[in-house]
Amino acid sequence: MEYAVVIEKGATSYGAYVPDLPGCIAVGDTAEEVKDLIEEAVELYLEALQEKGESIPEPKSTVDFVKTS
Repeated sequence: MEYAVVIEKGATSYGAYVPDLPGCIAVGDTAEEVKDLIEEAVELYLEALQEKGESIPEPKSTVDFVKTS
């Protein structure tokens, strides 16, 4: 499965979250670091759901871009 990930640049760090997995977030010093951390966070999130006997949510969110002039 592939989940959409939003990466945001803050004043001093980068943040990432997965819209389809509430509470699944990561923070890192660089974009590369936060990408690695959110991948790990998704794996741990899904493992925790399985351990609790809960179902794995299907990805529903998509990502697109709006071009401005």
